[in-house]
Parts: sequence; structure tokens; C-alpha cells
Amino acid sequence: MLMNTGKNCERSQQWRPCCKIWLNNGQESVFGDGRMILLKAIEEYGSINQAAAKLNMSYRAAWGKIKIMEKRLGFKVVNKHIGGVASGSELTAEAKKLMAAYSALTAETARAVEEAFHKHFGDFLANGKGESGGN
Repeated sequence: MLMNTGKNCERSQQWRPCCKIWLNNGQESVFGDGRMILLKAIEEYGSINQAAAKLNMSYRAAWGKIKIMEKRLGFKVVNKHIGGVASGSELTAEAKKLMAAYSALTAETARAVEEAFHKHFGDFLANGKGESGGN
């Protein structure tokens, strides 16, 4: 069972470990859940504009996030194709590799946190104290 994060964690009726993972270069965020969601939407829709619309953000905001991400990462994450039949956007090979590595990291971290949670809080859970409004 994986840990809950973000909004899912807030809705839980039982005690859950909650944590958020992001990559940082020592001064600023480089990559995290929000940027992952944006890249997944671009991959799904093949368009920055459509991805932005689905995420309730402007094209300008999405493009700004992409440019900042590329600057901080040091490589391109999106290739834009303007005009013609092949117009749209696609993720670079580096972006896909980054997404796969980030997904693996978050999944592995979630398993480790869940294991540590049960190790250290198992007595509370077994005694019914891990529920909202519980004993």
C-alpha cells in the first residue's frame, strides 16, 4: 500500500504518513509534482495550449514553467512544432527519462515511508488510535 500525498492525505480518516518529494538544486525547486503533472498533460495532449487549458492555467503560465524548468535542469524538456500537420509539442527523450526516474523515486520513497510508518506507529493503529476522532 502506498502512502497518501497531497489532497488524498488530507481526506484520510486514518493516520497516514504524508510527505512530498521534489528535486532542489540547493537554492530553488528544479522538479516536482506540479511540473510532472504539466509534462504528463503535454505528453497526453501533444499541445502546451491544450495541456494548460486542462490544468486551468494560461498558455503563458505553462510556457513560463517550461522555460524555468529547462533553465534549472540544464536541458530541453519540450520540442515545439509550429504549423502544418505536425504542429504541437512533444516531450524530449530527456524529459521522459526524468519523468520515469522521478516516478520511480516517489514510488520507492512511498514504500519506504509506509514501511517506517507501520514499524513506528503499528501499536497506535492496532489499538484503534489511528482514526480521526478515535480513542
